[in-house]
Amino acid sequence: MSAPALAAIQTEYLALTRRRRIYGGLLLIVFVAIFVSGFRVADGRNAGGFWQGLRQIGDFPADLIREAVEKAANLPGHMIRAIPALIETLNIALVATLLGCILGLFLSLAATRGLAYWPRMVPVARRVSDIFRAVPEIVIALVLIFVLGGGPVPAVIAIAIHTAGAMGKLFSEVNENVDLKPVEGLASVGANWSQRMWLGVIPQVAPNYMSYALLRLEINIRASAILGFVGAGGIGYELRNAMTFGQGKFDQAAAIFLLLFATIVLVDQLSGSLRHRLTHGAPA
Repeated sequence: MSAPALAAIQTEYLALTRRRRIYGGLLLIVFVAIFVSGFRVADGRNAGGFWQGLRQIGDFPADLIREAVEKAANLPGHMIRAIPALIETLNIALVATLLGCILGLFLSLAATRGLAYWPRMVPVARRVSDIFRAVPEIVIALVLIFVLGGGPVPAVIAIAIHTAGAMGKLFSEVNENVDLKPVEGLASVGANWSQRMWLGVIPQVAPNYMSYALLRLEINIRASAILGFVGAGGIGYELRNAMTFGQGKFDQAAAIFLLLFATIVLVDQLSGSLRHRLTHGAPA
C-alpha cells in the first residue's frame, strides 16, 4: 500500500476518533443535565429536602445500635421468639422457589427452539416469561394482598410468579446448549415428547437447573423478608412492627436483623457449596 493511501487511512481514523470523543462528551453532558434536572424535580416533590435529611441519615442506625448495646441481654430472647416467623419466611421462600422452578421449567421447554412441543408458541412462551419477571414481587404481592388479604399466600404466589419468569429465561439458555443426539435417538425409537424431554434433555441440564434454583432460593429468602413489610407475613412483618414502635423496641429490631443476617449467610454458604458440587463435582 502506498504512502498516500496510508496517510489517508490514518487521517480518516483520527477524524473518526475525534468524532467519537465529541459524541461521547455530548452524551455525557446530556446525561448529567438530565440527572441533575431529574434530581431537582424529585427533591422538590419530596416531603423533605434531600440535603436537609442527609444530615440525619445516621440517626436511626445510631439509635438502634445504642439501644441494642444497652439491652444486649435481651437479644437472645428476642431471637428465640422470632424463630417461628423466620421459619415462616423460609417456608415461603422454599414453596415459592419450588413452584416457580416447576413453572419455569415448562416455560423454558416451551421457549426453546428444537425442544418446544408447539414450535409456533416459542415467542409466546418467551413473552410470558418476560412479563412474569418484569413485574416486581412487591407489586404483585400488594395486588394479591388487596384481593386475598394479608398472609403468606400472597407472598408465595408473588415470588413464585417472578421466579417462574426468571427461571424460564435461565433454563431456556441452558436448554440451548443441550446435545440433541439423545433426543433424536429417542425420537427414532418412537418416544413421545415428554419421554424425549425426561430422558434426553433433563439428565443433561439437571445440574445447571439445580444450581440456578439454589441461587434463586437465596434471592427469594431476602424477597420474602422484604414482602413482610407490606403485610405478607414472616420475619419481615415482625421487623416492621418492631421498627414502627420506635425507641423501646429497637433491641427487638436489632435481634431480628442479626437473626436474618445469620440465616442469609448460612443459606448462602450452604447453597454455594451445593452449587459447586453440582457444577464441578465432589472434591477428590
